Amino acid sequence: MLTSILVLLLFGCLSGVTTVLFGFGGGFVTVPVVAAVTSRGDAMHVAIATSTAVMVVNAVSATVVQARAGRLRRDYLWPLAAFVALGAVAGSITATFAGDGLLRVLFVAYLALTIVDSLVRGGFLAPQGELRPLSRFTTTAGGVGIGAVASFLGVGGSVLTVPLLRRKGLPMADATAMANPLSVPVAVVATVVYATAGSGPAGYLDPIASTALLAGSLPTIALVRRVADRLPDRVHAIAYVALLAAALLAVAVS
Repeated sequence: MLTSILVLLLFGCLSGVTTVLFGFGGGFVTVPVVAAVTSRGDAMHVAIATSTAVMVVNAVSATVVQARAGRLRRDYLWPLAAFVALGAVAGSITATFAGDGLLRVLFVAYLALTIVDSLVRGGFLAPQGELRPLSRFTTTAGGVGIGAVASFLGVGGSVLTVPLLRRKGLPMADATAMANPLSVPVAVVATVVYATAGSGPAGYLDPIASTALLAGSLPTIALVRRVADRLPDRVHAIAYVALLAAALLAVAVS
């Protein structure tokens, strides 16, 4: 038990780094590790639920940090966030009916597709052209889709919103900064749903794992908030893809 808590604490620190630098909120870090250390049979459900709970706190903390740094752009956040929240309701409810094995396969498949898309399709590793606004279709239907997928897999939406905003011409530092407020509605909605489902006293949530992860992530968010400003844009983008690859490997192996 102590070993598991120490592992969670360590990965909580890593999730704090990824929250600030990549807007992940912890999803791609916390899902693999919680799935690996939990003793419950519904490991992926517990991992995804715990990830969303941790993401609420991490994403809100990072949003405050990024707002103070002046990196949040209201025209890209609203009304997209409202449609993301709407999709999150459908995605999280659907996930409670999905089998644990299916969730694991879809998590791996989604990561793989995102990595390939980022490397093959232009506009991610290097921004192209001037800043472009979000279309109405992207804001509405795209927002619902982002919320549904993100809550279903417990990833907060950053893996969808960062490439989207990146291809609209935003620097990585700004795209990852705005992933945090866009992750908040997903995390809140999904956490409420998962906390009222499952067989545990807190539904699918694991309070001990959540506490250990947050004990590591919150101090780390405060420490690394200025690092994103110092990363060269292309290095930042490559590091984003590399972290997705590491998460893919971790889930596939576990």
